[in-house]
Amino acid sequence: MEQTKERTHGLVRSAIVIALYIAITVLLGPLGNGAIQFRLSEMFNYLALKNKRYIWALTVAVAVSNYIMPNSLGVVDVVVGSLSTLIFVSLGRYVTRNIKNETKRFFFFNLFFSFSMFTIAGELHYMLDLPFFLTWLTCGLGEFISLLIGGWVIQQIGKRVDLTK
Repeated sequence: MEQTKERTHGLVRSAIVIALYIAITVLLGPLGNGAIQFRLSEMFNYLALKNKRYIWALTVAVAVSNYIMPNSLGVVDVVVGSLSTLIFVSLGRYVTRNIKNETKRFFFFNLFFSFSMFTIAGELHYMLDLPFFLTWLTCGLGEFISLLIGGWVIQQIGKRVDLTK
């Protein structure tokens, strides 16, 4: 019985993260897509450092967000964005696992994930003929700023709420 209750709570927490990610992405609209991306909802990526359950929640959230955004590139955006999230959030969790200081761990994860924006730059280069390296720079910079702000927000929330559950 206790295991079922814990599983249900986990699903509810994941659903809340998915809903919040989508709501913030839609609220900020065009800022979250294109060559210059400021997707503040990426702050939820840090939750995957707290509990691996959130890797799948984030992957679903990105897929849905990329599908419903008005200036989306459709199925390509859904596949590239969600697979990139799945792979790089998982890898980011793995490569930062031994960093005990949360601020340092968040910062290293931020750098790692911002670097991973080459996947999005590649998609935009292929689909829209945007210059790859400039797009990688602008997407990475937008991701870095989003995660920097988001990291602070998640740390403040983590002081009041146990995010490891």
